[in-house]
Amino acid sequence: MLRLLGLFQSRPSWSAPELADRLGVTERTVRRDVTRLRDLGYPVQARPGADGGYRLGPGAAMPPLLLDDDEVVAVAVGLRSAADGTVAGLDEAAERALGKLERVMPARLRPRLAGVGESTVTLGPGGPQVEQGVLPLLGTACRLHERVRFDYVTHDGSRGERVVEPHRVVLAGRRWYLVARDARLLREAPDADAWRSYRLDRMSAVAGTGVPFRPPPDPPDAAAFVAHGLSTAPYRWRLRAEIDAPADVVTARVPSTVGLVEALDAGRCVLVSGSDSLESLALHLGSLGVPVRVIEPEELRPVLRDLAARLAAAAVSPIAGAMTDEGVRAGHR
Repeated sequence: MLRLLGLFQSRPSWSAPELADRLGVTERTVRRDVTRLRDLGYPVQARPGADGGYRLGPGAAMPPLLLDDDEVVAVAVGLRSAADGTVAGLDEAAERALGKLERVMPARLRPRLAGVGESTVTLGPGGPQVEQGVLPLLGTACRLHERVRFDYVTHDGSRGERVVEPHRVVLAGRRWYLVARDARLLREAPDADAWRSYRLDRMSAVAGTGVPFRPPPDPPDAAAFVAHGLSTAPYRWRLRAEIDAPADVVTARVPSTVGLVEALDAGRCVLVSGSDSLESLALHLGSLGVPVRVIEPEELRPVLRDLAARLAAAAVSPIAGAMTDEGVRAGHR
């Protein structure tokens, strides 16, 4: 019966012959064990017919989960990661859930989890904190296609109310973003590009409106949309540089939250990024370790030349430098 319950939890639906074959029993035994599970309170649903079968439906309470060894460790590691403080209240809930899991964990798995816990150190607090309840509210609104309303603080500090049609929530690094369409902009200009991304930690008074909307047929890739915004839009300087290296090589060195890589051919690509500092762009290009040609901004070129001169001076041997200084002093004498 435990193996049968585990199969029900591993995929949505099973036919009686499939279950009998997997368990090595007759279909009659399967039917008898299904009845026993129902008697114990598990909502096993049956669908008659040639394409019928059994499935574990939702119940009044969450049934015990049957996890294999790797799944147990994965859940435990995930709970430790969730306790980073980026979502208010989630750290405490994660610690409680982890404590429950450890109490019922088989003895053979405890050393594996203990090794992860004892050797893992968190480097400071997590990212900006999201209000408790915001994530499930937005997730439900995305699924039900319901407009939401919230107060928002923009990058420059201005405040205002937003009414949006939510599409997806994206976790980028340690920050959470909502990809949505601005409902008010759509009302004023139906053909306008109303897609925006909003940081969840800058939201307050988030609430559903109860107003449904029809999702567009061609929404953007949410992760790519956020990555593009992080790489370019918020910054004073926009970088475009041609790089003599394959796109996959550069992509491996540039996080998606830092820049976008566009392939030109098998051996060249273009890097698109942004920053409020020309010096940081220059350092970033220099760290790639491949030939680079700046397309824009023009203001970056003198910064690169100055940085190259300073790096060349820094590469001079201290002994050679001392000898040169001694020679200058001798010449003055």
